[in-house]
Amino acid sequence: MSRKLCLILLAGLAMTGCTASDDSGPPQVGDAACSNDGQKQFVLDVMRDVYFWHTSLPASVDLSAHASPEALLSHLASFSPISTATGQPVDRFSFINTAAADSAFFGEGQFEGFGFSTTFDENDNLLFTRVFSGSPAAMAGFGRGQQIITLDGRTIADIEANEGISAMFDMNPLDFTIRRLDGSEYPARVTKDVVTIDPLPQWRVIDTPAGSVGYMEMSTFISTADPVFDTIFGEFALANISDLIIDLRYNGGGLVSTTELLGDFLGGESLDGLVFSKTLYNSNNSGSNSIRPFQGTNPLNLSRLVVIATGGTASASELVTNSMEPHVEVTIVGDTTFGKPVGQVGILFCEKVLRPTAFESVNALDEGGYFDGLPVDCAADDDLTVAVGARDDPNVEAALTYFATGACPVVSASFSAKAAPSDVRHQIDLRGRAHREYAGAF
Repeated sequence: MSRKLCLILLAGLAMTGCTASDDSGPPQVGDAACSNDGQKQFVLDVMRDVYFWHTSLPASVDLSAHASPEALLSHLASFSPISTATGQPVDRFSFINTAAADSAFFGEGQFEGFGFSTTFDENDNLLFTRVFSGSPAAMAGFGRGQQIITLDGRTIADIEANEGISAMFDMNPLDFTIRRLDGSEYPARVTKDVVTIDPLPQWRVIDTPAGSVGYMEMSTFISTADPVFDTIFGEFALANISDLIIDLRYNGGGLVSTTELLGDFLGGESLDGLVFSKTLYNSNNSGSNSIRPFQGTNPLNLSRLVVIATGGTASASELVTNSMEPHVEVTIVGDTTFGKPVGQVGILFCEKVLRPTAFESVNALDEGGYFDGLPVDCAADDDLTVAVGARDDPNVEAALTYFATGACPVVSASFSAKAAPSDVRHQIDLRGRAHREYAGAF
């Protein structure tokens, strides 16, 4: 069932229109019978056509052995190549979501949830990394660096040994016991509600003895970011910024269109027309392969870029980082990234969106395939007792030190509330609903 691949996502919204560069409008509508068996057959047919590793799928698949189209998709994804680092299939990304949830997240940055992100520290404590403004979690008093002691009266260790933390966060409402930074504890029952994510929470010009440095935090790549880029990069251009920090430490990805637009602003006039990235599909759909040039018109003249990253920095965040490498000096501060050099397309069927991994992204030098992540250059701790982007944030300090001296500072370990490095951290299952996969949000 060959089809033209159109709207493409590193984050997985939808495909539509007639060309690979068209990224507007609703998802392409698939032709599926909406019985359970019909949906499973549709998923199998689509995977045989658009799946990036379609040649690895078994020749015969017993649809009756899988209870749902979601279960079948999980089975098919297990035939992707095995990671040398984890020993597991590299495709942790193909998923089926509801059409309504996809549209709300990518179009408005909204989802129904508690409104926080978490991580484990080196002692297996579960800590908040961020709490979204106006969310139920914020209203309950949750804050960055606070520890979740129990959920529904159970310890985190017990939950991890059984169904896993992500499963508990599906409950609604949910009883929490929280430990503040001062050591005191308090209970809270929280009920999910609509949460709105600001994709660009902060930006500013930092004055240093060596000159001005631009800083911007980007939480996820969604379309509400697009009009804000004009304001941000206008301010950076007026300040003659040539050194820029982009904070992507919790950014799990987003729309390719927004990613490419950010690339245009980063490239400015000086990189206009040069190759930003290449998108490569499987042999069935190689006609949709494309080269995306920079289309910059702003006067920013960027020479050095620092990307603040963690093991949660993925997908579109990695695409921007990798695509800028051939053109400016790029330094990764913080931790090695997640490792998602592939992206998804979306196909609407039966009020759902099937998002199979369908393409890989490479830069102008054809460099990609970073399933083990993009390696960190300057290691820095994520101190959860300090606000993201603050002047005393160890990652910001490391970035400014690198700009000033050309060398990485020594990592300090004098504080306790910090995220564990990527090689020892638990991996909370983020695959699935867009807000969870691309913003790490619950």
